[in-house]
Amino acid sequence: MTNDNVCILLPTLNEEATVGQVIRDFRSEGFDNIMVIDGNSKDRTREIAEAEGARVVVQTGKGKGQAIKQAFDLIEEDYVVMADGDGTNLAKDVHAVLGPVLEGKADHVMGNRLVDYEKGAFTRLNLIGNKLINKMFGMAYGVWLDDILTGYRAFNRKAIKSFELKKMGFEVESEITIESVKKDLRIEEVPTTYLARHSEGATKLNPLKDGWRIGSTIYKMARLHNPMFYFGIIGGAFILAGLFTGTYVVVEWFHGVTRIPMTILTALLIIAGFQMFVFGMLSDLVVALHRENMRILRKIDESKKE
Repeated sequence: MTNDNVCILLPTLNEEATVGQVIRDFRSEGFDNIMVIDGNSKDRTREIAEAEGARVVVQTGKGKGQAIKQAFDLIEEDYVVMADGDGTNLAKDVHAVLGPVLEGKADHVMGNRLVDYEKGAFTRLNLIGNKLINKMFGMAYGVWLDDILTGYRAFNRKAIKSFELKKMGFEVESEITIESVKKDLRIEEVPTTYLARHSEGATKLNPLKDGWRIGSTIYKMARLHNPMFYFGIIGGAFILAGLFTGTYVVVEWFHGVTRIPMTILTALLIIAGFQMFVFGMLSDLVVALHRENMRILRKIDESKKE
């Protein structure tokens, strides 16, 4: 196998300050097959990328998620390395990211930015948000990873053709990781260096808005993978609300005031909470059975191909 069978995928949006150097850096590492999927940049991103010899595709929709989905549909190479076009990833790390995939040890490799990052690469809010989201992901999916939001990843063809991506924005990184877990793909993390953004390149990520969307994606998609986590949070919220109203009822009762409507509400909230837990346990059994059946079917399918 040569590097021609590896596609370097660079999603871009207004990256004229960095995209040319990023392409040159990957070429210096021996990778000439570079695709730039551009989100209708208003600057000279596309012209610079074409001048550097990259294949440029203008995405048909909006958002990073849609761009990656479109690119995955177009790519025919056996291996794909996805990196950011803003110059925050080191091209020389491509060998570490791609290695486990080429060696057949993994289907999906993620570059862990949190091991080695340049001063100013993360704000304090970004770091806190990343760590919280990683913990939430681990609790929801039972797979503990250090950096599920990394944009530096490598895939084999099996992985990219198995993904069923629906998210259009920055949630796509978490969705790709969730899809990998759901499809039983082999995942590995490798340390990579993360650089501060170029002074002329403004970030497109809104920490609060996009952080909320990413967290919501992890929670909502857990419904079909870990129902106990999904319904357990709802049930816990109901029970906490019931305990709050119940405390108020008890305090009022000690003062000689009987709150019958609040008492009824308290009972309903607590009962509903326990019902959510029961529903979560039953759903978990169904999902576990379905997952086991799918694993058996995949093994049968793989044995037939062999």
